[in-house]
Amino acid sequence: MTHSGALLLFCLNGSRKLGVAVADQLGWPLSAHEEREFESGEHKARPLVEVGGRDVYLLHHLEGEPSLPDHATRSANDKLIRTLFFIGALKQAGARSVTAVTPYLPYARKDRRTKSRDPVSMRYVASLFEAMSTDALVTLDIHNLAAFENAFRSCRAENLTAAEIIADAMIGTLGDEPVTIVSPDAGGQKRAELFRVVLEKKSGRPVGNALLEKHRSGDVVTGSLFAGNVQGRTAIIIDDMISSGGTIMRAVKTCRKNGAARVFAAATHGLFSKGAHQLFQQDGPDRTFVTDSVTISAAEDSERLQIISAAPLLADAIARLSSGAPFYDLVPYN
Repeated sequence: MTHSGALLLFCLNGSRKLGVAVADQLGWPLSAHEEREFESGEHKARPLVEVGGRDVYLLHHLEGEPSLPDHATRSANDKLIRTLFFIGALKQAGARSVTAVTPYLPYARKDRRTKSRDPVSMRYVASLFEAMSTDALVTLDIHNLAAFENAFRSCRAENLTAAEIIADAMIGTLGDEPVTIVSPDAGGQKRAELFRVVLEKKSGRPVGNALLEKHRSGDVVTGSLFAGNVQGRTAIIIDDMISSGGTIMRAVKTCRKNGAARVFAAATHGLFSKGAHQLFQQDGPDRTFVTDSVTISAAEDSERLQIISAAPLLADAIARLSSGAPFYDLVPYN
C-alpha cells in the first residue's frame, strides 16, 4: 500500500502497539501528536503536524485497562473522552475529514432497555461521536450490528468482522474429526452462522452448528437446553468478546458433557477481566483464539491462548476508505 500526502494516521498512546502494526501494513508513518496529563486528572492531546485540509484517520481501542505504573488513567470512559477530544481538536484545526477506527467500542452491549428507566448507552456514545463531527467510525465485530447501525445519523458507521482472520488461524489446528460451531446463546446465532459459513468455505468440508440456551437475570445465568451434535467432534464456541469467561466456560462444560472430542473458544475481543484465568486451567477450552483488538492483559503466555493480529484487516479497511475502493466484502451481511 502506498502513502498519500493528503492522508494522516494518528494513534493515541493507549493503542500504540496496534497503531504501529496498522501503520506498517499501510506503509504510512504514524503522525506525531502530544498527550499531556495534569495532576487534576485532566489531560490534553493535540496533533503536532498540520492537519488543515487533510483526511485524518485516528486509531484507538477503547476498552478499560488495568492501573498503569505512571498512574495514568485508562478506563473505558477516559479513553473514550480522549478520543472525542482529539477528534474535536483535529476538526478545529481544519481537518477535512476524520475517521475514527475503534476496534473495540465501549457501551456497545448496552444497546436496549432491559429494565425500567434504563439508559441506551450505545445510542449516547454514537451521539457523542456525531457531536464531534466525526465523519466515519469503524468498529470490529460490534455486539449488536443492527443497534450500532441504527444509532448513527450523520456519521458513516462501518463494522468489520474478524471471522476470516480467526478461521485462517484456526484451520491449521483442526484435526480429521468433524467440526461444529457453537453459539453460547441465541443472541449470537447470526455471528456463529457467519463463522460457520466462512470456516466451511475455507476448510472445504461441511461444518455443523449448535446452540446453547442462556437466560440472564442480574448476574445469574440459567438455561440447560442444548441443540446440535458435538459427539466426537471439535466444538468451536464463537462469541464477540470474552470478559470474565463465565459464558465460555459454561459452553465448554456443556460441549464436553455432550461428547465433544475437543473444545475451542474464539472471540474477537479478549477483555479477560477478573475470573478469566479459569479459561486457561485444565478444564478450560483446549485452545482460545482472540485478536489484538484490545490490549491483552491476562494469560498472555498461556499455551492455550493464540492471539491473532487484526492489523492487516484494519489497514485494508483504512486503505479502502481512503481510496474509495469497494468496502462491501469487508462487512458481514448475513
